Amino acid sequence: MNSRQTYLDWLRIFAIIGMLFFHSAMAFVAEEGWHIKNKDTSNLLLEFNFWLSRFRMPLLFFISGAVAWWIMEGKTVSSFIGLRFRRLFLPLVFGILVVVPPQIYMERLTQGFKGNFWDFYPTMFSGKVYPEGNISWHHLWFIAYLFVYDVMLAPFFGWCKRHGGKRFLQKLNWFASGLRIYWLTVPVIILFSLYCIDYPQTHDLIHDPCYFVYWMSFLLIGYFCMANPLLLGSLEHNRRISLTLAFVSIVAINYLRWNNVEPFDTLSNWRADIRTYLYLALYPFNAWTWVFAIIGYGKRYLNKPNAALNYLNEAAYPFYILHQTVIVVIVYYVVHTTDTIGSKFLFTSFVSLLICMLIYHTLIRPFAWMRFLFGMKPQKLSSKEPVQTEQLAEAG
Repeated sequence: MNSRQTYLDWLRIFAIIGMLFFHSAMAFVAEEGWHIKNKDTSNLLLEFNFWLSRFRMPLLFFISGAVAWWIMEGKTVSSFIGLRFRRLFLPLVFGILVVVPPQIYMERLTQGFKGNFWDFYPTMFSGKVYPEGNISWHHLWFIAYLFVYDVMLAPFFGWCKRHGGKRFLQKLNWFASGLRIYWLTVPVIILFSLYCIDYPQTHDLIHDPCYFVYWMSFLLIGYFCMANPLLLGSLEHNRRISLTLAFVSIVAINYLRWNNVEPFDTLSNWRADIRTYLYLALYPFNAWTWVFAIIGYGKRYLNKPNAALNYLNEAAYPFYILHQTVIVVIVYYVVHTTDTIGSKFLFTSFVSLLICMLIYHTLIRPFAWMRFLFGMKPQKLSSKEPVQTEQLAEAG
């Protein structure tokens, strides 16, 4: 296994485990809406999720971009697109038609729907999408965005493998010196702070211009960092600075949040005040510094192969596809119990983890057709070579 990729494998696995805990908490966090909510909620879990949400998706997009460099190795643009169609688009369609519907069904039951799942399923095709209708990609939005990014950027990725592209990548050496790596993030930080109010996050791909560019920036810089080892070296060298900046900026954000002194609360004409946009810039700045810190520390300390890594890495993508549906089904029953919020959260988290791994191990991993539907390599290929080079980018 290539040591330059091992730490990315570990980080992806940790990020997806973090996503399991994030979604397991959603039913119990205060202020945030979700598909099914507990009667009582927790501000502490809200803060836990707020912290995770600063970097969980940016990290996965960064890793996806980094590994796109390896996926393109020895491939034409058309073969790259064909691979992404099989590994991303087909599992997305399968997820929309099979994996996600139980989530929506459980939610509709809490809203008064009468009938079993088979009574519900035909209503998905009423012509309306969620929340008005009953068809959605829900948590699989990441796969949809990643597929569009990869197809859209495939010609650029292919060009980067040729002489002209390699010369362009060498020019990025300038950013590897000192603290210049942080300048790579400035354009998207400015764009985000200017447009995030007018274009809030939707996850619907079409009406999501601000976040569409925001997520893509992590993928692109991840690609550049993998294509130019000097940039990765800079992230490793500056890891302590990145962690310090991440810590200081999250403290600043939370100080303003917790004391109700955000610009929206204190400035009469906040839309025209530059302090509003400086505050909004803290959010992408915090995300970038967390990602840079995690990549830097991961590269430094997690370049260590492990006997369990191939198994866990191969399981990550099916696990991601399954996890929220399993969580929603469990939460539907858990919220009716009289146990404490903490015990409900822990029960949901660990039972969901166990069920997802059991489904993967017994129903997906052994069967070729199930592996195909979940975007995995054929078992014979998977058993003969490391799985990280082509599957690392395919989870979120």
